Amino acid sequence: MNLYTTSLSIECHRTRIVLCEKDIAHELTLVDPKKLPEDLIDLNPYGSLPTLIDRDLVLYNSRVIMEYLEERFPHPPLMPVGPVQRAQTRLTLFQLEHDWYPLVDIIETKGEKAVAKAKKDLTDSLASVAEVFEVTPYFLSEEFTLVDASIAPILWRLRHYGIELPKEAKAINTYADRLFEREGFILSLTEAERELRL
Repeated sequence: MNLYTTSLSIECHRTRIVLCEKDIAHELTLVDPKKLPEDLIDLNPYGSLPTLIDRDLVLYNSRVIMEYLEERFPHPPLMPVGPVQRAQTRLTLFQLEHDWYPLVDIIETKGEKAVAKAKKDLTDSLASVAEVFEVTPYFLSEEFTLVDASIAPILWRLRHYGIELPKEAKAINTYADRLFEREGFILSLTEAERELRL
């Protein structure tokens, strides 16, 4: 199993977290998104990252990859068992991808004015749901799930973005520390991601 990944993308990072949390044997091919290797372009018509190669199977889109890994390697489970809870988890993943991931993209790629607004919007959005992080050890769950794997890359980068959460969002910082101490999270980090927190 080989994962084509960048060293800093949150989409790639969440996929690496799932691989490491499940202790799946894999190789990483670090790719410069501005200079995609020809073999990747041949495998993936969109030239998108991450791209997972598992024997003859080629998958792209981080969510598709994460759910495939969950189904192929069911232990430890990173999705609830019941259909209602699984649907709620998928809805939460959709909301993260719709609300928070685009703000991160703006922070990382746009001009100063757009970045300032995106930082404020991300800070306000996180603070508005801070109380949710107090309810259970993980995001609305007693166990680590794909949702946590998707939130962790954002929280890891907040300091690098110059975002400091307000005092009333203390529960998010406690939650973040819990995520960052997990062995799977630590193993998922690239050298460039480690340097974000130095």
